[in-house]
Amino acid sequence: MDAVLGRARSHAAVGASIVLLGLALGAPQPTWGHAFPDHSEPRVGHTVDVAPSAIRIWFDGDIEPVFSTIRVEGPDKQRVDLDDARVDTKDSTLLEVSLPPLPSGAYQVLWSAVARDGHRTEGSFPFHIK
Repeated sequence: MDAVLGRARSHAAVGASIVLLGLALGAPQPTWGHAFPDHSEPRVGHTVDVAPSAIRIWFDGDIEPVFSTIRVEGPDKQRVDLDDARVDTKDSTLLEVSLPPLPSGAYQVLWSAVARDGHRTEGSFPFHIK
């Protein structure tokens, strides 16, 4: 009888281990919290025919309005945006800044985004106006 009970206990332990492993693997994994750009208008490196009225970057997660920034520089490295950078109140993944009418040329967008958990990402990308 002890051999039978021992095998039963052994099978129960294996079964419990499989269940626990399944729960661990199926549990939600922690996210790192960094917000990375998903897409932008204008697109990265794109040449546009008409000057955009704003630069918009959508991120893959919510960003903090107080700590996220965006600016646009012209060919002479001087700021050309209207200095009204903001996270959209209806879409907390959208960072945008307005632009005045801009002449043809090469422009650089510089951004910094802070995810809701405090992790910062930053980067830049060019676009051109014909």
